[in-house]
Amino acid sequence: MKSFFEQMFFVPKWYHHPFIIGFLPISWTYGVSMWLRRKFAKAVRYKTPIISVGNLIVGGSGKTPFVVSLASRYTDVVIISRGYGRQSEGLVEVSRKGKILVDVKQSGDEPMLMAMSLPEASVIVSEDRAQAIDFVEKRGVSIIILDDGFNQVKIDKYDILLEPDKILNNYAFPSGPFREFFSTRKEADLILKEGKEFTRKVTIEDVTDRMVLVTAISNPKRLDKYLPQNVVQKMYYEDHAYFDEEVLQKLLEKNQASSILCTPKDSVKMVGFKLAISEMKLELAIKNEIFTHIDEYIKGYDCEK
Repeated sequence: MKSFFEQMFFVPKWYHHPFIIGFLPISWTYGVSMWLRRKFAKAVRYKTPIISVGNLIVGGSGKTPFVVSLASRYTDVVIISRGYGRQSEGLVEVSRKGKILVDVKQSGDEPMLMAMSLPEASVIVSEDRAQAIDFVEKRGVSIIILDDGFNQVKIDKYDILLEPDKILNNYAFPSGPFREFFSTRKEADLILKEGKEFTRKVTIEDVTDRMVLVTAISNPKRLDKYLPQNVVQKMYYEDHAYFDEEVLQKLLEKNQASSILCTPKDSVKMVGFKLAISEMKLELAIKNEIFTHIDEYIKGYDCEK
């Protein structure tokens, strides 16, 4: 069922259209409610410059690698994330200046990936982003990055919106993948289109002769164009799901495979597994002028404005 709706959202076929049309009244109601929420929100301006990296669609658009690329440019930065899929509640410090403080089940996969990728940064997860900002500012920090923060309308911030290269369904949820009406994109300070302002580069480390793809990401079929021919089986889990080592071992044996192929978001949940892991490394090539715009905002930031 999940794959049916993912296909409807991202690559709709003729048989999806009755569902798209049928859900439209709900989509319009939802979209209007989100528009009203944004229109009448009063944003709080904090003493620290806040950079938000987000998107308008459900699922991945390169937010995590973009946050990593951005945060790696600064030495005194804190990343605040919701921590989807974590088995904890409230505010949790994932890392402090690169030192990992919790395990992946307490942090969630994406925050752990960011924490492991950034030896100079700190990472915090919290359902209440405003509470996390207050916590960070009491300790002191130069820059705050909000992961997936575009819909945090009560926080004054510099909004960077990432857009995929192709959007085939422009409707709001549940008819389509959009969290808000497509027109809301104009509220962003920077709109970055994949293939124009940034591009993806995927390499595979520790390639073996027979690999089984195992992943727990949204819209996993977007990986297909990067897969080599020696992927003999694909196993898709729910987004942010955790893995069982014994199950993966049996999967390897069943398919006579020599390694598990996964994304970095998946591999952080396989740390300690005694399995051969091949990893799809994703890097973003981002135009330098994008960072120039962000740096200008940070340098000119005035909390009194």
